[in-house]
Parts: sequence; structure tokens; C-alpha cells
Amino acid sequence: MPSLSYRYKDALYLNITNRCFCNCSFCLRRETSSVGEADSLWLDHEPTAEEVINDLKSYDLSEFSELVYCGFGEPFSAYDVMLEIARWLKAQPNCPRIRVNTNGLGNLITGRNTEPELRGLVDVLSISLNAPTPEYYVELCRPAFGLDALPAIIVFTREAKRFVPEVILTIVDVLSPEQVEACRRIAVDIGVPLRIRSRV
Repeated sequence: MPSLSYRYKDALYLNITNRCFCNCSFCLRRETSSVGEADSLWLDHEPTAEEVINDLKSYDLSEFSELVYCGFGEPFSAYDVMLEIARWLKAQPNCPRIRVNTNGLGNLITGRNTEPELRGLVDVLSISLNAPTPEYYVELCRPAFGLDALPAIIVFTREAKRFVPEVILTIVDVLSPEQVEACRRIAVDIGVPLRIRSRV
């Protein structure tokens, strides 16, 4: 049975879509159907906000350190649903912080500047930079937006700092030391931390 949510360590993860505008060569969903305590993260339909909220009502939210939008898809692909769920969560007295794991292409996906709309709803943005140049980003992540993708991620990250309390850039541990250092320089220029994450 598809999972709309799943526990991983001390966080609760929300799986709200399987749509993604990248086809990353390192993507975990190429190799498995689940993460953590999930049965399967492959959805049989795109859930409504109401369906996800009903699922969340089965949990004691105070048990978790954070709620994380991160499943087998890009959360900004279901942007309006993501925001509606976040509004409901923020109205709960025991809501932990809310993190969105994203590829940073939300503005290209939605066709609008999303950053101001995140104010008060998202506490942490973890943005996958993954490459130091537009060309290598296309090679590694195969975005639908081609060479426009990486510049859009950098603009989104820089602007998101104005509206979201904590913004982090991440890269996967498949880059060379020289590429890692180039990504670090991008993060320093924007003024956000860089974290290297395992692909699994």
C-alpha cells in the first residue's frame, strides 16, 4: 500500500507526489520502492491535501523533531498541496519545524516566484545543488529545463534566504574534490551552508 508518510530516524517524512522534473543518475528511487518504515513510496494517485492531512491526524506530531517534505518526487511539483498541508500543520499546537527537501527548481516548475509564499510555512529549505556548473548539472541530474536549471537554483537559493529562517545547499557524495570545492564557493557566495549527503 502506498505511503503518504513515513518515519525515518526521529522525523516524519511526507510523500506528496511522484512527479519530478529531474531524472538524476544517482536517484534512490531507481533502486528501491521504499525508505525508512514506508511500505512503498510509489503512489497510485496524487493525494489531495485533505488525504495527507487525514493521514497526519493519525500521529502525535510532538513525537517528531521535524516534518520533512521528501518522498519519491519533488514537493514543488505539488506546490499548492504542499502549502495547504503546511498551513494546517502550522495551526497545530504541537507542530515541529517543517523542512522541504527540494531540487530548487520550484519557480521554473510553478512559473512564479514562490519564495515569499514560503514565509511562516517553511522553517528549513534543503536545496540540492549537486553540481558546480550548468553543464555538469545537466549531465548528472538531467533536468527538463536544461541549462537554465542550475542558474535558477542559485537565484532561488539567494532569494529564499529572505523568507525562510534556514536555507542549506546540499550535494551528493559522487562529486570529485575539485567539484566539491567549486560547490562550496557557490554556497559561500550566496551565504548559506553546504552539506555533503550520502546518496543512500
